Amino acid sequence: MLAPYITEGDKVILFDGVCKLCSAWAKFLIKYDKQRVFKLATVQSPEGQAILKFYGLSTETFETMAFVDGEALYVQSSAFLKVMKLLPFPWPLFSVFNLMPRRLRDWLYDRIALNRYFLFGKHDTCLMPAPDHEARFLRGG
Repeated sequence: MLAPYITEGDKVILFDGVCKLCSAWAKFLIKYDKQRVFKLATVQSPEGQAILKFYGLSTETFETMAFVDGEALYVQSSAFLKVMKLLPFPWPLFSVFNLMPRRLRDWLYDRIALNRYFLFGKHDTCLMPAPDHEARFLRGG
């Protein structure tokens, strides 16, 4: 069963729209995802909230990026590495980090994720996509 707003074949990345690091991540994806493989959604959006709720993830505190590929959900370092693998060369080279034990990868991921506002800052409001990037974002109904 697919999460709300997701159709067969969608690859959706949920990210914290007020986090400066996460917003930079979204801009990175827009720049390097030339084939438009991914759709983006902020965790604060109605679409993001519905998907989080569907998977039983918190809709109030956001400690990880999430990647939804069809029915599969990936979080933490697994989400990051799955996304990098689907980008054009040289980004799939990050797959080498799959050789590390997942617990260690996730521990490292969490050190950044849990301190991202302190390290990189926070926007006062969720950033809206630029008009030319609007089609890259998951939209309901």
